[in-house]
Order: sequence, then C-alpha cells, then structure tokens
Amino acid sequence: MIAQLPTGTRQSALAVGSFGVAAVLAILAAWLSALVIEARSAQAVRSQLLDQGMTWAEVRADGLQVQLSGTAPNEAARFRAVNLAGAVIDANRVRDLLDVPPVTAIEAPRFSIEMLRNDDGIQLIGLLPMGDAKDSLIEQSRGITDEANVADMLETASYPAPEGWDSAFGFGIEALKLLPRAKVSVSAGRVSVTAIADSEAERRRLEAELGRLKPDGLAVVVEITAPRPVLTPFTLRFVLDDQGARFDACSADTEKSRDRILAAGAVAGVTGKTNCIVGLGVPTPSWAEASATGIRAVTELGAGTITFSDADVSLSAPETVSQDAFDRVVGELQTALPQVFSLNATLERKATTPAAGPAVFTAKLAENGQVELRGRLTDGRLRDAVSSFAQARFGVGKVYIATRMDEDLPDGWSVRVLSGLESLAELAHGDLLVRADTVEIKGITGSQAARARISQILSDQLGQGQTFKVSVTYDEDLDPLAALPTPQECADDITAALAKSKITFPPGSAEIDGQTVVIMDALAKILEDCTTAQMEIAGYTDSQGSEEGNRALSQARAEAVLLALQGRGVEISNITAKGYGEANPIADNGTEEGREANRRIEFALLGQPAPAAGTGQAVAAASVETPAADPAQDAVPQGLGDDSPSVAPTEKTRRPLARPARDG
Repeated sequence: MIAQLPTGTRQSALAVGSFGVAAVLAILAAWLSALVIEARSAQAVRSQLLDQGMTWAEVRADGLQVQLSGTAPNEAARFRAVNLAGAVIDANRVRDLLDVPPVTAIEAPRFSIEMLRNDDGIQLIGLLPMGDAKDSLIEQSRGITDEANVADMLETASYPAPEGWDSAFGFGIEALKLLPRAKVSVSAGRVSVTAIADSEAERRRLEAELGRLKPDGLAVVVEITAPRPVLTPFTLRFVLDDQGARFDACSADTEKSRDRILAAGAVAGVTGKTNCIVGLGVPTPSWAEASATGIRAVTELGAGTITFSDADVSLSAPETVSQDAFDRVVGELQTALPQVFSLNATLERKATTPAAGPAVFTAKLAENGQVELRGRLTDGRLRDAVSSFAQARFGVGKVYIATRMDEDLPDGWSVRVLSGLESLAELAHGDLLVRADTVEIKGITGSQAARARISQILSDQLGQGQTFKVSVTYDEDLDPLAALPTPQECADDITAALAKSKITFPPGSAEIDGQTVVIMDALAKILEDCTTAQMEIAGYTDSQGSEEGNRALSQARAEAVLLALQGRGVEISNITAKGYGEANPIADNGTEEGREANRRIEFALLGQPAPAAGTGQAVAAASVETPAADPAQDAVPQGLGDDSPSVAPTEKTRRPLARPARDG
C-alpha cells in the first residue's frame, strides 16, 4: 500500500516543480535569445562591411560582443571598419582585433635628367637626388658655355642616389662636354646619347672617345649621325695592273649605288675592304650605271685605269693592250655611257727615242715631317708660291727647297706641282714625282680616305685626259681611329669569323657544344673592341616541332650565346638576345640542307635597315649544327600539345609533318 502524502505537502511539491520548470524555460529562452542576438548582430555587421567592400574583415560573435579580425590595408581602413560596425550595433559591443601592416618607406622617385646642348647653349631638365649633383652639373655646364646660356629646369628630391646613378651621371657630363650638338639622357645605370657630327671622320672619333670614357657595367646607347659630305668633284678611280684590281677612289650617291659599284669591282677582282664614300654632288642619277660600265671596260682590256671626275671620264690603257682591242672597247664604252658623260681615252705608247734631260720636280716628305723640294720650276714667282704653299701645308721651318729655274717647262707645270704637293700633304710620309706626262704619288698614310682624296685632287686639278698614278699604302698603326672599329666593321668581322666555323648545339638542347670553344673565343675577341655597337643575337630553328617550342628553344640558344660571351669578359650591355623560332627561313624546310641552314644564330646591328639575304652586311649568321644522335634519344614526347613550351622540339633532318589547318 502506498502511503498518501498529506494534501498540504503535495501542494508544496507541485509549487516547487512549477517554479523549477519555469526557471529552466526562462534560462532556455534567454540562451536562445542570446544566440539569435549574436547571429543577427554578426550578420548585420558582416553585411555592412561587405557592402563597403571590406572583404578582408572577419566577423565573429562572442556572447553579446562582436569581434572584428583580419588585416586592414591601412590604419584609415581599420578605423572605418570599426565605425561601421559601431553604427550597426552598440559600439560598446564591438571588439577591435584588426591588424594593420607596418608602415613602409615611401618609394623613391625615378631620377633622370636630359641635357641638351647646341649652338644656343645648354638646357638641363629632370629630377636629381639629394646632394650637390645639381650644383655640380650647373657649374660644369657654365664651364662649357656662357653662364647666360645655361637653362636650369632641374628639380631635386630628398632621397639618396640609386645604384648605378653616380657612374651614369659622371659619364653623361663627360659626354656633354665632348659633344657640341647632342642630347644626353641619364638614368640609373643607363645613358643614351644622340648627337650630330660634322663629318664621318668626326663621328668615328667621337664614338671612339665615348667608348674610352664608358665605365664598366654601364649600359650606353650611342647614336651619332653625320651629314653626307659634299664631294667636289664626285670622283671614282678604278685601276687594274700587275698589282691587281683596286679602287683608288670610290664615291656613290646612295647605299644602293655603292653596292652596285662594289659588286662590279668584286667581279673585276677587287678583294678586301673598299672605302666607298656615300655623299652629295653626283652629276647624274646614272652614276652607278656609268661606273659599273667603265669598270667592265677596263676588265675587258685586261689592264688600265678609268677615272670619273663629275661627268668627265678618262680611260688610260697601257702599251700591252692591242690597238684593235682598245678601239673596240672604247667604242662600246662610248656607246654605253649615259649622254651626260664625256670620254677621253688614251693608249700609251713607248717613246721611239729617249727624251734628253727630262723636266722633273720632286718632293720628299720624311717621317719626321721634313719636306725636301728639288727639280725645276719656271721662275722665281712660282718658286715663292711653291715655298709658301709647302710651308702652309707642312709647317714653317720644315721645308727645304733646292730648285732651279727653267722657262721652257711644259704648259700647266705649276698646276702639276701645286696639286702634287697638296696630294703629298695627305700622307704620313712619301714622295712626289712631277713630269710632263704624269704625276706620281707614293707613300704611307694613316687615313683610309687618303687615296680617294688624292685621286679627287689630281683628277680635278689636272683635268680630263691627264694621267697620274697613286701608290698609297694604308698603315693601321698610323690611324688614330683604327683602334675602334665601326659597328659595320664589327658585323663584317663577325661574318668572316662565322664563315670559318659554326656555333653548334646538341639536338633539342640549348647547351653550346664544347667543340665550339674556338669560334666563341674568336667572337669574344672581336667584340672586345665593339662596345659601342648595338647588336642583337637572334636565334632561329627549322619548322619541325611546335611554334612555341621552337621559339623557346631559339630564345634559350640565343641567351646561351650571350652568356658564353659574357663569361669571356665581353661587355654585353649593348647586346640583346632574342629567339624567333622558325620565322624568317633562309632556305627550304622541305630539304635536309635547308633545315640545317635555317637552324642558325645571327648577329644583327640594331638601328640599321635589315640587309638582303646573303649580302653579309649588318648581319652575321651562323648555322646551328646538331650532331647526329639516336632518333630514339632525340624524340619529343607526343601528346603534350602546342601549349608546352618547356618541351624542346627535335631538329632531326626529316621531312616535316603537315600542321593541322587553323581557323583564320
């Protein structure tokens, strides 16, 4: 039997239970309300921040508190995020746990200056680092020109000079002092010089001096132009004798005309380099045609000399040429020459009796600059004129004259003597012989243009049909400009070196073969003196493999050549490397020989027009040989597609597969 609780006791127990249940329900309701408030608060703050683009902030509720964490881009963004959260919920509930990156130093500005110099003065424009660079530049500029002619548009910034600035700045000032008409642009590690020279010789001198002043490691771009000289008279002289074929003088009005003239000379037997001046003053656009025709005429005679002086043409053949051959060639030449030209032709003959007491005038220029004048002159006035002229050309106190008077000298004797002395002054040392029938100049010179200048002087002053002989030898040791070759000469020397040997790579590889050490050493030796030449090493492949793979391989090979040159001490700041893949083929990719020719390394002068294929001018090319290899070892993995440039294509000489057609 269960005991029955008293009525009062049961009522008390029910009351306690009711209060307990109510308490639990109240706690549960409060807890649920807190969760709702937390979720809604966090969601409201999160929505507000996202609406303002603050995706970097993380929002988390912790009880009634809302915590903001994450990394704000700056202090202002952090402050704004906290304010936005405080606008949504009670600011006292917001806890700022945001981070801000440390403040970094403000990046220094790019320092650069442009220095412009011309006849009106110097203009200085740009931004310099802190220090005395501005004052130094202005002071040195005022030392070059009048103070009033220095335009100061320089600004300074309170930042230290960047790496490479000091050497570039110093070289830029030296270039400004050296070049009277120039723009010198200076930035950290690089100087660009654009200038105008009075002549080609002056251009070469300035380039040589800039090359000497250039600091190691500084990238320098030099572009010096020279106006075409005015040639008076416009002269060309071609000689074919027992010493071979040569040009004593060569002039042309365009590069195309020069190439045509030199090609005609090469066919006639001219070897080596010919200094053919491109200038102004040509008497007719048919100059190259007439010159080539005259060269062919001398070649057909087998010996002789042809001289073009403006529109006057003089052809002289030795006595070894038969009269019949001479008449035939002269007749054909007369018909072939454009109408503007006038031809005078002479066939030399031996004198039947020796001339008694021939009239002779001689001059001897010694290596020390002393000149001895001997022989015959017409009278005292000519003697005084010759003495004054010689002292003006060779120096006062350096002329010894021991001549005799002869009133019966041939007509034009004074012109022969004076033009001969003017020609002799073009030599370092040599001899002059003047006779009634000819003027002869022989000696040594340190100028590549001396022989052409002598031929120009004599052809102009002696007149059409008058004979003269020029036997001048160029001595490089006497040439002050010979130490630094021109960019074109650099390209020609590289062409000659690559014609003897080739740069080779293993199949599908960008690593230069060890057997190419000799050619790489030769190229490095040439480029030692070509620091001012701006060149590009261009890599090419054949058409096998993917285009992207070919381009990647050619780029890697060009860079390998560049690095190999740098490793040999070559200054490469003016040399770039670029891979062109299978572009610009020079032969048929459908043949083994053609594909081998297309796999090549080229050295090209930058800033000059590209030459026609095979001319050898401005571009030096080397075929890239790929030694024979096991086809299985040289195969390219298939199925990788054209989007895998890291896979080197093969270069085996096999017939290329047809590519799938492309849209467009």
